[in-house]
Amino acid sequence: MVCIVKSPYLVRPFRLLPLIPMRPLYAFLSAVLLMAFQGCEKPAENTSTPQPEVKARVAAPVVYLIRAGDHYCQQSALVFTPKTTLSFSAKFDNSAIYKSTTTANQEDINKLYGFSDCDTHHNVSSARFGWNWKNNALRIYAYCYVNGQRITKELGVALVNTGFDYKLSIVGNNYVFSFKGRDTVIPRGCTKVESTQRYLLYPYFGGDEVAPHDIRISITEK
Repeated sequence: MVCIVKSPYLVRPFRLLPLIPMRPLYAFLSAVLLMAFQGCEKPAENTSTPQPEVKARVAAPVVYLIRAGDHYCQQSALVFTPKTTLSFSAKFDNSAIYKSTTTANQEDINKLYGFSDCDTHHNVSSARFGWNWKNNALRIYAYCYVNGQRITKELGVALVNTGFDYKLSIVGNNYVFSFKGRDTVIPRGCTKVESTQRYLLYPYFGGDEVAPHDIRISITEK
């Protein structure tokens, strides 16, 4: 059995349209379409350039080698520096233990690191740390030339295979040596602080005698 329902909208469907005002209909449809397109929009891409991570530079240690039979280390060079402060760590290995051929030469002070001063040769004006192996200990010194006169002062004892911090500064008319938390002041031979003629002084063995065997010292600038 089939029921046929007569409807004026099926027979004359256009009679439905006048029932709905046209302008509100267009506004409604436009709003729907706008929301649909907005929902399909892709999120804005991040076009900013990623910034690289900044890491502090850590200076690499330099191992200075003094060959058996030599005074100078292999890395000696004439390098001028405007620095008025040298801050570094240094580590001696077992090669720092030695016995001089002549007993009196065990007192001689070997050189570690420093600079010339007063626009002159380092045997006239300079400051550097020194060291020797004496009385079964690695001893550290302030080692200076002031107007050609050598001035030394023991600063303390270091340990082999252990790094220690060292700092040498020009402060006015003085050199200030810092080692193991203590400052030692030695007068300079001039008053000029800024210089273009100051040059670095590297590890050196002697004294009178040359190195009895290969000696290695690791230095890291700070």
